[in-house]
Amino acid sequence: MTDTAPDAPVILKTKITTPFPKADLVARERLTDSLSRGIDGRLTLVCAPAGFGKTTLLTQWAHNSRHTCAWLSLDARDNDFIRFWRTLVRSLAGKSGEPTGQRLTALTLSLQDISVSTFLDELLNELYELPGKTVLVLDDYHLIGDTRIHDSLAYFIEYLPSALHVLIASRSELPFSTVKWTAKQEHNELHTATLQFTADETAAFYRDVHNQPLTDEQIRRLAARTEGWVTGLQLALLSLQSGTDAARFLDEFHGDHRVISDYLFEEVASQLPPDLYSFVLKTSVLQEMDADLCDAVTERTDARNLLELAKKSNLFLLPLDERDAWFRYHHLFAGFLQELLKRKHPEEWLRLNRLASATCISRGFMSEAVEYAIAGEDYPLLESCLKAHIPAVLESGELGNLLRWFRSFPQEYVIPPALSLHHAFVLLMTGQAERAEQLLDRVEASLESAMEQEERKELQSGLLFVRSNLMFITGIFDKWFAHIGTLLNDILPADPAFYTFNYNRTEPLVRRTPLGLKGMLSPDTERIGTMFAGLLEARGWQGSYIYLYVMQSLSEGYYEWNRLEDSRKLAVLVSRSAPAKELPGLYVPVHLTQAMLYAADGRFELAHAAVDEAFEAASGLKDSRWRQLLHGARIRLYLKEDRSADVKKALPQLGVSGKDKPGFRQEFEYVTLARALGSQRKEKEALRLLELLKPQCEREQLLSGIIEIAILQALLENQRGQRTAALHHLHEALELGAQNGYIRSFLDEGPAMESLLRAYARQYRLTRETAGQGDGLQDYVSKLLSLFMPASTRRVTPDPALAEELSRSEISLLRLIRQGATNKQMAEQLTLSEGTVKVYLSRLYEKLGVSSRTQALVTAQELKLLDAGE
Repeated sequence: MTDTAPDAPVILKTKITTPFPKADLVARERLTDSLSRGIDGRLTLVCAPAGFGKTTLLTQWAHNSRHTCAWLSLDARDNDFIRFWRTLVRSLAGKSGEPTGQRLTALTLSLQDISVSTFLDELLNELYELPGKTVLVLDDYHLIGDTRIHDSLAYFIEYLPSALHVLIASRSELPFSTVKWTAKQEHNELHTATLQFTADETAAFYRDVHNQPLTDEQIRRLAARTEGWVTGLQLALLSLQSGTDAARFLDEFHGDHRVISDYLFEEVASQLPPDLYSFVLKTSVLQEMDADLCDAVTERTDARNLLELAKKSNLFLLPLDERDAWFRYHHLFAGFLQELLKRKHPEEWLRLNRLASATCISRGFMSEAVEYAIAGEDYPLLESCLKAHIPAVLESGELGNLLRWFRSFPQEYVIPPALSLHHAFVLLMTGQAERAEQLLDRVEASLESAMEQEERKELQSGLLFVRSNLMFITGIFDKWFAHIGTLLNDILPADPAFYTFNYNRTEPLVRRTPLGLKGMLSPDTERIGTMFAGLLEARGWQGSYIYLYVMQSLSEGYYEWNRLEDSRKLAVLVSRSAPAKELPGLYVPVHLTQAMLYAADGRFELAHAAVDEAFEAASGLKDSRWRQLLHGARIRLYLKEDRSADVKKALPQLGVSGKDKPGFRQEFEYVTLARALGSQRKEKEALRLLELLKPQCEREQLLSGIIEIAILQALLENQRGQRTAALHHLHEALELGAQNGYIRSFLDEGPAMESLLRAYARQYRLTRETAGQGDGLQDYVSKLLSLFMPASTRRVTPDPALAEELSRSEISLLRLIRQGATNKQMAEQLTLSEGTVKVYLSRLYEKLGVSSRTQALVTAQELKLLDAGE
């Protein structure tokens, strides 16, 4: 029932699979032809009230069309920006072929981390690669009420590639303007009058399809009474097939659609066998159903047979998959039955929804379980569902639904403080910091009331986490310091729902994420990060994701500040943690940081070893995003080493081209490509890429990206003799760099940057007003220049004195590492326990300044530690 993708949330296959048409359908060529004629435009709207056959028509057309169709069946839960676009893109990915489909699926993982416009631009760029005409069908769009979704869809359609067409079915007009597309004859519409059955189609329905013995006059009267309403014709057929006198029936058959439907549904339902009537009434609470779910709700064991009987009786049961396992009732029929159940058996309505919720919990359908608990007004059950489901929803990013679920509690219902903390966290993650803080204040106030000590500590732990995130996001440190002072001496438990939140799903470095303040550095950020980490250490929370991400962000910040030893210590600490061996968002950044540290020391063999280790860890991932980042890191090392042949050979593995319209999500790869192009003297191509990337970094407020691009623009312009433009870009980078204390971003560019900085300094002295603004910037440039060392004095190998620090046991360990021995084999050889071997290895790594066997071996070879006595 589900569609899965690497590292992506589960999506119901039935949502993105074109429904299968029923066999007994009237061929409506005039409508399918109209749909086909409109495909050359950008948008088709099929708009009519319920029961006019919109879905049936689109299903019929999609299965007979020569075009590729991506389908999305919408429901109320899709009123969530992340969920809507994630599901839509996954539908398109399934029809796009590879590698476009894989890239589209990977794009959905960045939905939580980038702005709407950046995401949409990325998506549209990818869709320009579609090989042929693809039609995206959005069914039941009237269920969407989120204005963010409406605005983003309008933007999407505005810039739609010519290879794509959007076909929307809705009961209401679109909530955004289509005038421009209509004027350009790119907007096709089918409305109620068009969808109504004609006299010929009505005759075909009764005679050719269902072989019903009605006279021409009776068929004409039916067509007139129903006004071509497809569901009315089908209901009339069911009533007539049950033995109703045709003449009497036609005399009584009148009124508007709602009156007619209620009358006819009542007629149909009242003539069903008792078992089947009870079955359809009870199962009407289900949005989608299979036999097992029906058995649970009806408390029977013969649902499979009754579903088959309902199908044969034409009871508006629509198949949702190719195996005939999942179904739903026609919305009108379900609505009628639900209203009947609520009116006549209100307690049964609530009980059945609660049964459905409990069954969905047992089957792992947690989102559905939440919806049924809300319909069943069982708020303790809703509370229980949310507690179990919140971590998965936080991971998926579908926070709009979480907020809607929290709003479903009645005002008088007292939500437990622990759940309110989650509510506050969701508010914070959706940009509602003020409301989040108000809720946090209420939770904190509840600590004063009588409660168990353990419960109070759990709440304090959650408060610490959410308030810390509030501080990281808003940058308001004072309140956090005041709050944290009350907790310094408390030992608090770590709530896994909070402390295993993954802060990095796509970025090569943590300081590019919101937690890393997108590259902003200051004494405050260091102080807050250090104090926060110390607080977590004191409680034994070194394994929590947030601790490791903060430590990794600090390590990257120290590297940028040129505090290499501080950076190295934290990188080693993070790399040895268990989560850093499992989370790509941790192990890729920590290995890249180690590679940068080794490269800064001129130890390129170790730098490549660090990247290779990350490649090995990422080998089991199906998502190619992380491997692309590592390819980029490897190319950057080759460029530093002037290995042009290796650069050329490795570039195709990046998966990007100089002719692309680059997207922000792959900024690291495209900047790497720009560097490579610059090394090949293709400055114009490189600058084109950077000009397109820079506004995206500015839109996302990614400081580290803006500075890197400005630096690279300066170097490229200088390389092609455009000194004025080069100094302009350098000035921009220096202004931002000075505010944040950036050093390595300039230092790592080597002699070319040193030369350009000297040119800048000369111009600064000549024309202060144009070259700089104040002595602070001049001092900053002077500091940077003082840090550039002549090549002859740069450290290439570590201090040989290190050899004296290693014990005989440690030298023996190194030799066993070289032989490929396992910890167990080492223990046997040295007559030690495995635990002691681990301790010795840890000490060895610390002395060598490395974090793995590979790095230890490379360093030992550099220092010739293993030569003695061999």
